[in-house]
Amino acid sequence: MKLSILSLGLMSLLLAACTQESQNNFGRALNNWTGTDGILEIYAGEKLVRRFIKVDKLTTAKATEGASERPYRFGYGILDTNFNNIADRGEKKVYFEFSDYSTSYIFFENPQ
Repeated sequence: MKLSILSLGLMSLLLAACTQESQNNFGRALNNWTGTDGILEIYAGEKLVRRFIKVDKLTTAKATEGASERPYRFGYGILDTNFNNIADRGEKKVYFEFSDYSTSYIFFENPQ
């Protein structure tokens, strides 16, 4: 009993000592391991123009040299051409990328 309380306290202390980036990396690693069922919607004004389903994550591009991030995100998902939130026959998993500056988008976990 005392050992488990001590272990829990030690783990809490170590997690609190981590930087925010380390905590984010840990969270992303856990999220990548467990997987998600995300939906990415791209808008042109108020009109929905693209929907990707079964997106496991969005990744921020890193510079080839240096540690700076590039202003776009990318990922893989099924292009839902008929906007019905179902991976129908003929709808394929594709690579996509979009700008953080000029693209209106919403990324969310599939509530179903």
